[in-house]
Amino acid sequence: MASLKELKGRITSVKSTQKITKAKQMVAAAKLRKAQARAEAARPYAERLTSVMASLASKVGGDNAPKLLAGTGSDQRHMLVVVNTDKGLCGGLNANIVRAASQKARQLIADGKDVELYLVGRKGRAPLKRNFPERIGNQFDTSQVREPGFEEAEQIASEVIGMFEDGKFDVAHLVYPVFKSALAQDPTVQQIVPVPAPETAPSDDAGAVVEYEPGEEEILEELLPRYVKTQVFGALLEIAASEQGASMTAMDNATRNAGDLIQKLTIQYNRSRQAAITTELVEIIAGAEAL
Repeated sequence: MASLKELKGRITSVKSTQKITKAKQMVAAAKLRKAQARAEAARPYAERLTSVMASLASKVGGDNAPKLLAGTGSDQRHMLVVVNTDKGLCGGLNANIVRAASQKARQLIADGKDVELYLVGRKGRAPLKRNFPERIGNQFDTSQVREPGFEEAEQIASEVIGMFEDGKFDVAHLVYPVFKSALAQDPTVQQIVPVPAPETAPSDDAGAVVEYEPGEEEILEELLPRYVKTQVFGALLEIAASEQGASMTAMDNATRNAGDLIQKLTIQYNRSRQAAITTELVEIIAGAEAL
């Protein structure tokens, strides 16, 4: 049984930990509002860009389609761009992303495909390297910047597009979480290269005929790389919001658990102290009776 000094030391230690987790919870809550606003503000732009691209893609086909839209004509070599966080203490967020990426990779390998992983963020690297040591490709470090933004997304997308144009892979998938709330961040696997052509082009509400200047092919040549960059940028915004939401929830749970532990240790300390006092009183009474 622990001594009174040991119990008191443990209570002090857990209280210090509780203060840290409470502070981190408040910091994450403050950052979450900004990160959530940025992620939600970027979604309408991505949706509108997809709509415009659908209208253009419906007018271009066959040999006139850019390579980013038409693809290489094969789907043997796949690349998974896995977006993780650079910091921990955010619950099971990174584990869920790694699990989704691993499931997709194993599914492709079972189908006889060649798979390579492009890793963004530090926290998902270790488990993926253990699971797929021979399939790790390029890695992009975002830990040197305070908040990864469009500049980092542009670098990642440009590197992926360059590898596609060099013939290093046929299909690329983006693995990232979609922020829904502080309690829910759903891992998503989305194809980004070649850009998936929408099945149906959106109809114009006014029934107007839209003429593009210059031609659709030239516009798509500019629009398709921007679409890939926008999707990567959206993934970085989603992972930032998901990280703060998951961190806030994890720190809240840690604070509650620390409070429960403090309560249990305090009860144990009081019982041990009462037992020691009772023992001392019995010894004093016994000594007085002996005299």
